Amino acid sequence: MVHAAHKARGGTKRSAAISSLFSPVKGTHSRNAMRQAQAVATSGAMVGLAPDVIDKLNEIAPETRRSIRLAREAENRRHAVVVSASLAALVGATATAVMSGNPGKPSFSASAETTTTSTLRPINAASRSEDRVPLQSSGSKGTWSLGESNTSLDVSAMSKSIANNPQVANLMDQDYQTLPAGFDPNHATGDSGNNYEFSQCTWWVYVRRHQLGLPVGSQMGNGAQWADSARALGYWVDRSARHVGDIMVFAPGQDGSNPTCGHVAIIEQINPDGSVVTSECGAAYQGKTFSKIYTADQVAAHQIIHY
Repeated sequence: MVHAAHKARGGTKRSAAISSLFSPVKGTHSRNAMRQAQAVATSGAMVGLAPDVIDKLNEIAPETRRSIRLAREAENRRHAVVVSASLAALVGATATAVMSGNPGKPSFSASAETTTTSTLRPINAASRSEDRVPLQSSGSKGTWSLGESNTSLDVSAMSKSIANNPQVANLMDQDYQTLPAGFDPNHATGDSGNNYEFSQCTWWVYVRRHQLGLPVGSQMGNGAQWADSARALGYWVDRSARHVGDIMVFAPGQDGSNPTCGHVAIIEQINPDGSVVTSECGAAYQGKTFSKIYTADQVAAHQIIHY
C-alpha cells in the first residue's frame, strides 16, 4: 500500500508538471516554463503525447532572433510583391483605356488568340533571390490597327507644305507632285495695299485675290507685265490653269485685250475639257465685273500666276 501510494504521488507530479505548461504565467516564454518543459521531456512525459499537446509545447518555446528576422523579411517581400502586382495591373488598365478611348489614333486591340497569364509565386524566408520573380507572361499575341477602320495610312492627306499662308499650304498639298524644284512658298508677295486705279482689270484682280486669301503684289505694272513681275518676286508661273484664283495674263492685244497694256483676269472655274470661266473688270464697267469663257487651247497660250 505504501509503494502504491508512492507511485500515485509520482504520477500526480508529472501530470501537474504538464498541466502547468498550459497555465498562464507572468511574462512571455518564461524561464520556468522552459525548465518545466525540459523536465517533462527528461522524465519521458513526451512519449505518446497528443499532437495538440505537442503544438502547445511548440508555441511556448522561445523564438530565436534569427527566426524573427527571417519572418519579418519574408513578410516585407510578400508585401512588395502584392504592391508591384497591383501597380502593374493599374498601369495596364489605364493604358488600355486611354488607347481604346481615342478612335482617331492608333490602338492595340488584342485578338481572340491572346492568352496572357500572370502568377504570383509564394516566397518564404529561405527563398533565393533568383526564385523571387513575381510575374510571368506567356503566349501574348495581338493585332495593330489604325483607328476604328483599320485602313492604311493615306500619305496624300498629310500636309507637306511649310507655307505660312494657309490657303497656299492647301494648294501646295494638291500640287506637291508638280511644284517647281526649289519653290519657296514664303517668297515676298510685294503687297502693300491696292495701289491700282479703281475699276481697272488690275484693281479687280487685287481685290479678288484678297477675297480668296491668296497673295498678290501692289506694284506689278500693267496687265501684260504681271507675269514677269510675279516671277521676279518668286511666284509660281506657268501655262496651266490649276486652281480657282489663278491669274490669267494677257499679252497686249491677246484675245481682244488692250493693244498697249494687255490685261489680267481671275480664273473662277476650270471645266473638265480644260476650258475656264473668268471674272474680269475694266475702266468702262465702273467697278462691276463680267465673265468670259476661254477654251483649253486659249488657256495654254497664256501665262498663269498661281501663288
